[in-house]
Amino acid sequence: MNKLGIAGSSGSACTSGSLEPSHVMRAMGIPYTAAHGTIRFSLSRFNTEAEIDRVIAGVPPIIAQLRKLSPYWSDSGDSAGKSGPAVKPEGAFAPTYA
Repeated sequence: MNKLGIAGSSGSACTSGSLEPSHVMRAMGIPYTAAHGTIRFSLSRFNTEAEIDRVIAGVPPIIAQLRKLSPYWSDSGDSAGKSGPAVKPEGAFAPTYA
């Protein structure tokens, strides 16, 4: 993502040294393997629509590339049965890609 000028992380700055998934995601009941795959973006009122569009276009190919490397992802598009499919908690934001 950095090569595309996109700044993202797997958690907050205070947990940057940890390999564990976000405690917030775990507290929301997100399965361990799904919580391990979350990306955190920080935005401000100065971000432009073009910047958001660049993230929306740039992140899915990166995700596809990382899934090819992951032992937790199968070709069938699931989490390979490691902890079941990721389930969106009621009321949680789930982005869609056009």
